[in-house]
Amino acid sequence: MIPYEKKMPLTEELKYFASHTNGDPVKTADAQNGVEVLEILEKASKSLLTGAEPKLKDFSSSGFPDHKMSFRRKPESTETDSCFIHPTSEIDEKVTIGEKTKIWHFSHILSGSKIGKNCNIGQNVVIGPDVTIGRSCKIQNNVSIYKGVTLEDRVFCGPSMVFTNVYNPRAEIRKMDEARPTLVKKGTTIGANATIVCGVTLGKYSFIGAGAVITKDVPDHALVAGNPGKQTGWVCECGEKLDDKLKCTVCGKKYKESESGLIPNPFEKNGLS
Repeated sequence: MIPYEKKMPLTEELKYFASHTNGDPVKTADAQNGVEVLEILEKASKSLLTGAEPKLKDFSSSGFPDHKMSFRRKPESTETDSCFIHPTSEIDEKVTIGEKTKIWHFSHILSGSKIGKNCNIGQNVVIGPDVTIGRSCKIQNNVSIYKGVTLEDRVFCGPSMVFTNVYNPRAEIRKMDEARPTLVKKGTTIGANATIVCGVTLGKYSFIGAGAVITKDVPDHALVAGNPGKQTGWVCECGEKLDDKLKCTVCGKKYKESESGLIPNPFEKNGLS
């Protein structure tokens, strides 16, 4: 971070010019000023690309503000150094990031959040504070996962889908203590631009269609679409829609109904039923 006085450059230039119309000598930038500016730009670019913290001398003696230049380095993962964090992303204190997880441009991981191994966090994603995300999750661009939302393993969040955490928010009334928890179970897919209203549970391997609005719990393996969301069928672990006999025509897996939705039917799969 390079501190500076937030003033309009052209206005300051005109003020300086006007104050010297009486004939006082005018200071102009020289070659040394140019060299110092280029040095700052070069090291800033290197820091952006590598995340390294450059060491700069104090330029205050040559016309810069009377304070030393300093760059803020992004904190490393608290779990491992083998993950990838793009230099434009912000990682707060007390964040845990699993091995081989990738966090791309302009994302922000807030304090207390935990992200599992092998996750892929897209551009402009906000996670936290105090959010837990399981392993091998894929979170596409422009998704915000607020406090109270939990993702289990292998959850897919499509581009610009929305989680909420307060059911009846008001701008002038603080209601964060009324936040309702949302649980997204293992293997769930949430389509682009879908909205998940807080306080619900999305069952294992459920599939939420693009643009759907979910206001109640979704059973395991259920296919839900529309506004408000309604179940239109069942889906396999592989993401394909099941036929009327609850069989996947792509991978061949068969299922049976249960209290929570569908579960695999190993007996029928092996020809024993």
